[in-house]
Amino acid sequence: MTVEEQVGRFEQSVKTFAASAAALDERLFLSEIKGWTPRDIVAHLVGWNRHMVRGAKQVLRGELPFYDVDPGPNFSKVNAAIVREYDDTDCSVLLEKLSETADELTAFLRAIAPADWDRDFGVRHEAEGLSVEFTAGEVVTVKDSVDDLIADYDYHRGQLVELRANAV
Repeated sequence: MTVEEQVGRFEQSVKTFAASAAALDERLFLSEIKGWTPRDIVAHLVGWNRHMVRGAKQVLRGELPFYDVDPGPNFSKVNAAIVREYDDTDCSVLLEKLSETADELTAFLRAIAPADWDRDFGVRHEAEGLSVEFTAGEVVTVKDSVDDLIADYDYHRGQLVELRANAV
């Protein structure tokens, strides 16, 4: 898959996620799903869009992304900080931030040299238990990081679709 194809997949994942979030009424937007509300999920993705820019720059310099340092199980510490930082409860405001940060990320990704997209810069996940997807010693690349973010968008979109379907 080319850089542009993967960035296109990311853009499509953001678009379908945002449509699913926008389809929720205020009551559903603030209702709990497995410990988080859809509001928390949107805030989480806003933060990860920004984290990905900073983290990818670190990977390209051969450094461990800041969010891999003491992230907590399944990045719980990182996610909790993001949800606190983006604390708005208005869906339209958060979706505007989501769009803005996704645009920032896609512009950054398109500026990366294609040869660096999947290049091993010597960066490895250090800790076990970062997430069910990662193991200590695993190579960290920009491509794989973007794939992980796309998967996160798609997973959370499924949660929102299910919440809306079960509410009817």
